[in-house]
Amino acid sequence: MSANGIGASVRRKEDQRFLTGRGNYTDDINRPGQTHAYILRSPYAHAKIRKIDTSRAEAAPGVVAVFTGKDMAADNVGGLPCGWQIHSRDGEPMKEPGHPPLVVDRVRHVGDQVAVVIAESRSQAKDAAELIEVDYEPLSAIANPKKALDPNAPQVWDEAPGNLCYDWVIGDEAEIDAALKSAHHVTKIELVNNRLVPNAMEPRAAVGEYDRSTGDYTLYTTSQNPHVIRLLMGAFVLQIPEHRLRVVAPDVGGGFGSKIYHYAEEAIVTWASAKVHRPIKWTAERSESFMTDAHGRDHATTAHLAMDKDGKFLALKVETIANMGAYLSTFAPCVPTYLYATLLAGVYTTPKIFANVKAAFTHTVPVDAYRGAGRPEATYLLERIVSQAAREMGLDQAELRRRNFIKREEFPYQTPVALVYDSGDPGGCLDKALKLADYAGFEARRKEAASRGKYRGIGFSTYVEACGIAPSAVVGSLGARAGLYECGQVRVHPTGSVTVFTGTHSHGQGHETTFAQLVAEKLGIPIENVDVVHGDTAKIPFGMGTYGSRSLAVGGVAIDKALDKVITKARKIAAHLLEAAEADIVFEDGEFKVAGTDRKKAFGEISLAAYVPHNYPITELEPGLEETAFFDPLNFSYPGGAHLCEVEIDPDTGVTEVVKFTAVDDFGRVINPMIVEGQVHGGLAQGIGQALLENCVYDEQGQLLTGSYMDYTMPRADNLPNFTLDTHNVPAPDNPLGVKGCGEVGAIGSPPAVINAVIDALTPLGITDISMPATPDKVWQAIQSARPPLAAE
Repeated sequence: MSANGIGASVRRKEDQRFLTGRGNYTDDINRPGQTHAYILRSPYAHAKIRKIDTSRAEAAPGVVAVFTGKDMAADNVGGLPCGWQIHSRDGEPMKEPGHPPLVVDRVRHVGDQVAVVIAESRSQAKDAAELIEVDYEPLSAIANPKKALDPNAPQVWDEAPGNLCYDWVIGDEAEIDAALKSAHHVTKIELVNNRLVPNAMEPRAAVGEYDRSTGDYTLYTTSQNPHVIRLLMGAFVLQIPEHRLRVVAPDVGGGFGSKIYHYAEEAIVTWASAKVHRPIKWTAERSESFMTDAHGRDHATTAHLAMDKDGKFLALKVETIANMGAYLSTFAPCVPTYLYATLLAGVYTTPKIFANVKAAFTHTVPVDAYRGAGRPEATYLLERIVSQAAREMGLDQAELRRRNFIKREEFPYQTPVALVYDSGDPGGCLDKALKLADYAGFEARRKEAASRGKYRGIGFSTYVEACGIAPSAVVGSLGARAGLYECGQVRVHPTGSVTVFTGTHSHGQGHETTFAQLVAEKLGIPIENVDVVHGDTAKIPFGMGTYGSRSLAVGGVAIDKALDKVITKARKIAAHLLEAAEADIVFEDGEFKVAGTDRKKAFGEISLAAYVPHNYPITELEPGLEETAFFDPLNFSYPGGAHLCEVEIDPDTGVTEVVKFTAVDDFGRVINPMIVEGQVHGGLAQGIGQALLENCVYDEQGQLLTGSYMDYTMPRADNLPNFTLDTHNVPAPDNPLGVKGCGEVGAIGSPPAVINAVIDALTPLGITDISMPATPDKVWQAIQSARPPLAAE
């Protein structure tokens, strides 16, 4: 390992500009002649639009134009496409209603786009929007996904009877029912995975520009995958040929999945820029983000776990209702199916699994992938039911898990729900976590807390995640409407410095550092001589973007393969210059050497020869030193780990304090330990936030009750302990780098660990369940309900 290569905790190169206020975000971009857009949104969850009168707004100061859904429809603008198709158990394709960028005759959630005002300033556009008169006919609405499937519930779409998008299954239900009937013990659990609002630090923004002289369009946007946005918007919405559409995603201040999707505002400003012949900027207010960014989670599940007399898992049956919201977002259908149900084996050898997922339309914001996307929901369900089973069977939490773990020597492991885990060691992760957490000393800590009047509990979570969201052939057979490979291009300059072009995108992960470390290690050059470029479809050959912890496991491998091609060509050049056989050329530490001699050429000398080919094998090789590679993996990668959480609860206030959190994770090969640790910290903060604080709530009329930080509680530093982190890494065998991914594990493993700890603390009171978020009020109410009444009461 070099000082700046693989395995080194190199400080992030990009932080220099971020920490000094020199980042370049979408809202920082201002184009000559730029105008500003403000979007009028529906105040109703469900209503017909009888009439829209824009005349007063059009006459307002500074207004350039006002457009409605009818204007876009007149230009044959298409709806926002869904990128994944699911089939129901009867073979019928899912219901897929249209999603117009601006609605024409009916709104279906609070925040739905009704009209757009283009003006010289944002304030003028916002003022003019208040002058638009919309004649609404309010209709009954439904926000709860379980109630949405009731026969008499208000209908979101006529073409989706009963509000059912799809009714999907995996496994043999009859076989599972038989196993449940004959089992020694069956544990049942009912739970809700609470709805979340992503809340990236940077709100979404978009700048659309049309060049009349060339007919070209440019969109600057806060996106995790600009090439996908170009494909979806160009081909399906605006019908713009890809060579006429450039999409640029500059610095992006957090995404967590919510910036994967093609949103209406991107299409609106791009289309409207050609109508007014001027650039148009739109930037969301935080309140808009709450009611327009795709939300996460929102599952209601019933599950049964069958066991024999020794606690060995025999079968698992899962029935889930998943909220899709009013429209199908880009990846929404696959989240509660192939990213959820296929992970229901977890780290256990459960031989039989059946899952039924019903997806419901509701009058709410669309729901899609959010940090972990399906895997947190699967892990929460599994780890809650396993912990409950241990209590019911009278077994230690660690012991029940050990009896059912997949052993290290059993990998690769075929699960009963389609996936083949490539590698792992769940038992090794748990053993290390138990030691770091001092599990043996927990009961003494519980007694000490009791002496202070506090309830103390410990919670377990042992998990596995599927990362990479590939290979293309597999996901294509499962309904994906895109390939999920990645592209890397390595351009060596004449002096030996390198520019890397990657199809992934960084929105806080540190790609400009990690990818530079890969190059520095492989080529033996200083990390300062490596530049990483991403986020611009005019510069990058192609790319599928960043989500599902795929950047290193897929994008990094593509770069590595391109580097191999560079070295192969450079070796041929070196052989020519050193007058040696190519087979005798050895490349190490940035030098090409003739084996067994002292003759050598530095990497920079080879690159110079490639661009100044005076002494060059010109009949065999083209000049230049630049290579491109695409990588489509053969399997997902599977990080995993063990999380242990300790909490203390104040019975007088219901406040839960996370006093200790231990996480031991398997990331495969680690490129930059410091960046990995930072990613885990962030994921743990989000997971603990979901468990204790965050909750998106709609009322019965579909009104968003948690539409600001006054009502939606985000985790803060004082809600979190100092984390104890370690790794127990088993390299991934299915990619050359041996990496697995790390960006989502904290948000996957931590929620069940926290809630299991809360329940463990309250078990002496007879409390066996508490839902997320475990707010002080909810915990206090549970304690009061469990306590015997005082004599005076």
